[in-house]
Amino acid sequence: MKLYIKNMVCRRCKIMVKSELEKAGLRPLSIELGEVELEQVPAGDQLKQLSSSLNELGFELIDDQKSRLIEQIKTLIIEQVHYADGQSPLKLSAVLTSKLNYDYGYLSNLFSAVEGTTIEKYLIAQRVEKVKELLVYNELSLSEIAFRLGYSSVAYLSSQFKQVTGLTPSAFKALQGSKRKNLEDI
Repeated sequence: MKLYIKNMVCRRCKIMVKSELEKAGLRPLSIELGEVELEQVPAGDQLKQLSSSLNELGFELIDDQKSRLIEQIKTLIIEQVHYADGQSPLKLSAVLTSKLNYDYGYLSNLFSAVEGTTIEKYLIAQRVEKVKELLVYNELSLSEIAFRLGYSSVAYLSSQFKQVTGLTPSAFKALQGSKRKNLEDI
């Protein structure tokens, strides 16, 4: 049986969810961002206990199809931006349609209607957060960051960064990352 869980955005989230599953007496076969495959169908009381404990940690069990689809879109975007090694040769629309088996127009309209923002703006917000993270680590130059995140130029990265944050990347770097957000808050 599959469970869909909202706000799973990182590896630590997977560890926390696994711990809560085990406390509820459930055995996961696999745990991915936003999705858990269980060995067996949980009893009603196990599901209630799990739901309650996940809510306390900031997670939420999702039970309707549209909400699951939105979470899958978010998860794929987060994976593409934060965990992919280097640039993806495919456009995000191609990735979403191939992984979710829905027309991109439908996914885009659904996402906009439910989230109040577009997939593209959500992608930009995620990319800007990744830029902030990389700037704070101070291991890559701005041109290396631009290349890694698929920006066509440093100027375009800087322009988009300033549009979202109100700061240039160098001004942000001078602040030492005090304006970073948790992924689930984006």
